[in-house]
Amino acid sequence: MKGPPPEQKKQLIEGVTQLLVDVLNKNPATTFVVIDEVETDNWGIGGVPVTELRKAK
Repeated sequence: MKGPPPEQKKQLIEGVTQLLVDVLNKNPATTFVVIDEVETDNWGIGGVPVTELRKAK
């Protein structure tokens, strides 16, 4: 599984941080955003591993 490129991750982190500032009045200096990329073999939907679901498409 290949995730999004670093620039998209940077944009996501910036956007999520700004959303938390705007909606919840969070301090951006103490706001942590973690991107946890889980391999598709390690999770499933409806009892089927995501790797298999994607191959079936």
